[in-house]
Amino acid sequence: MNVSQLRTFIAVVDHRSFSEAARILGVSQPAVTMQIQALEADIGATLIDRGYRKMELTEAGRTLLPYARHVLAELEEARESLDKLAGTVSGRISIAASTTPGQYLLPRLLGSFLHEYPEVGITLRVYDSSEVIEHVSRGEADLGMTGAEVAGARVHYERLGTDELVLICPTGHRLAGRAGLSFADLAEQPFIVREAGSGTRIAAEEVIRRGGVDPGELDVVMELGTNEAIVGAVEGGMGLGIVSMEVAAKALQLGTVARIDGAGFPIERPLFLVLPRRTLTRAGEALADHLRGAL
Repeated sequence: MNVSQLRTFIAVVDHRSFSEAARILGVSQPAVTMQIQALEADIGATLIDRGYRKMELTEAGRTLLPYARHVLAELEEARESLDKLAGTVSGRISIAASTTPGQYLLPRLLGSFLHEYPEVGITLRVYDSSEVIEHVSRGEADLGMTGAEVAGARVHYERLGTDELVLICPTGHRLAGRAGLSFADLAEQPFIVREAGSGTRIAAEEVIRRGGVDPGELDVVMELGTNEAIVGAVEGGMGLGIVSMEVAAKALQLGTVARIDGAGFPIERPLFLVLPRRTLTRAGEALADHLRGAL
């Protein structure tokens, strides 16, 4: 049993895919398979049941997993201590981010960070807000960024910057360009919304409630997984949508959608840095400080 085998095992478990683990680790899929087979030979037990389109941990795999995570965490702590002695920042940082910061904000900021800290590697993955918080709380991501807080989560939130949500409609819609509307004026309109757990949806539903309308009473014709998909559906005349201005800006500039101000929109919502309750690595703390300075 060696560290490389344990790291491969955890990557396969976390990403539930041999091919995805290979991509993340920068090796071939056969190399991942060989590492798992060698680990199973050392253990003397099957760790992962490989079914068609599905993989499950065996009892031996479930038993080994927390010990494997602990070993790698201890090694990362040792690396951190040695880095402090050497005065360098190195290691790999895993970031979980919701759609808007993950696709529009962080990619612009990570380049300057990596230029300053060339010995650091970064993995950025995009989830909905509730999944971001879950990954950080479980230690599967070093830190995260979302547009909403989830009550009761075992993480720390730190407000960093803001994002503007806008209400958009198809070009030529009778409400296009109108201002001063109430939500009563919008209640009968068809809406395209993000999936449950999305920070955009959480923020929008809060404003809708403040406007005296139960979000459950809206005529939701479609739920979609990204803000870009919502913009596309609005362009296609499917209904009204609530998205980040970062996402809507190009379509508004091209005139393929129109903006509706009023009924509480636009919304300025906070963006949050999501931190674990454990101590960050030196590289993780350096990234958190970089984001604080940039935002």
